[in-house]
Amino acid sequence: MSRALLLVLDSLGCGGAEDAAAFGDAGADTFGHIVEACALGRGDREGLRQGPLRIPFLASLGLCLAAEASRGRALPGVAAPAQALGLWGHAVETSQGKDTPSGHWEIAGAPADFAWGYFPDMRPSLPAALTQALIAEGGLPGVLGDCHASGTEIIEELGLEHIRTGKPIVYTSVDSVLQIAAHEESFGLERLYDLCRRARRLCDPLRIGRIIARPFVGEAPGAFKRTPHRKDFAMPPAMGNLLDRAAEAGRPVVSIGKIGDIFAHRHTGAEIKGAGNMDLFDKTLAALDRLPDGGLIFANYLDLDTEFGHRRDVPGAAACLEAFDARMAELATRLRPGDLVVFTGDHGNDPTFRGTDHTREHVPVLAFGPGVAGGPLGARDTFADIAASVAAHLGLAAPLAGRPWW
Repeated sequence: MSRALLLVLDSLGCGGAEDAAAFGDAGADTFGHIVEACALGRGDREGLRQGPLRIPFLASLGLCLAAEASRGRALPGVAAPAQALGLWGHAVETSQGKDTPSGHWEIAGAPADFAWGYFPDMRPSLPAALTQALIAEGGLPGVLGDCHASGTEIIEELGLEHIRTGKPIVYTSVDSVLQIAAHEESFGLERLYDLCRRARRLCDPLRIGRIIARPFVGEAPGAFKRTPHRKDFAMPPAMGNLLDRAAEAGRPVVSIGKIGDIFAHRHTGAEIKGAGNMDLFDKTLAALDRLPDGGLIFANYLDLDTEFGHRRDVPGAAACLEAFDARMAELATRLRPGDLVVFTGDHGNDPTFRGTDHTREHVPVLAFGPGVAGGPLGARDTFADIAASVAAHLGLAAPLAGRPWW
């Protein structure tokens, strides 16, 4: 029986979507602009990397071909093969968002068919009734922040006051999200999680996609550091996605990284967390070695987004891609006959673009494995084609949406 791995490199967009202007993202192109920056020397950093982007394995699968088809022009400084070793193409998001839940839900075959709720870019950002209810239910002396902000910056700004007063730091962004930062020791990790669960329930009527617990440690500005104990509390997707289909068929599922959080821990099987891409990839390989026939691994690798995209760090993003390329080549040596690997992104986060938020883009779709012949997939009308194709490979019932390429 076949096995499948669905690997999502968080924020790997490959060219602006047709409706990018409606999201304020006209001109964004995460992968293309990283490649261009490296070709021009703007991806160099002493002791980290230098020169054109080097991703030989992903390029051999067709990543550069997929990006060039998506953006409609060539990429400088990278060699796209005449014949790719994998299936390659790009996909268009139909969900009304550019965030992690909408992207992953659609990848899994259940597009978000509703408009997400958002908080306005003003002070205060949250409705007064929501803030008052959160304070009352959480037994809080108040909250800090209540605005659009970068997580690292607002913790630097308000971390000391938070420790002194016990007021958690509440902030949002252009995404459908409410984030709550608190000191892991002085406030308490479980107390932060409980507060986020309360916020999740309070935000359900507002259709806020995610409540994110952002614990940190340190005693003073400059020493504050977010910990790996982040936890997302997401709205649940519609029933009938790929994970649901696998559960209905009694198939083993392993969720790597924040997949469990994104899917509200429904049918996410064995959930495995990790600290960064390399640790998560180590755990992916270990899970693959144990995965029985018919099993599914669904993984999210977050560093390109959290560490480099939001921080607009081009050299860091380039180095991240190069390191990930080497691990993908390692993964290929561990596959056995019947295995299928699908590699994709969930949205864009162009490190050369204005602001610090996600960008509305196409995502690349690469598929490979023993016995999988290379060739073009074309432009897929929805991310959900990925789920439909994985379901067909595993012999599962079709998910809610999507058309398989098999």
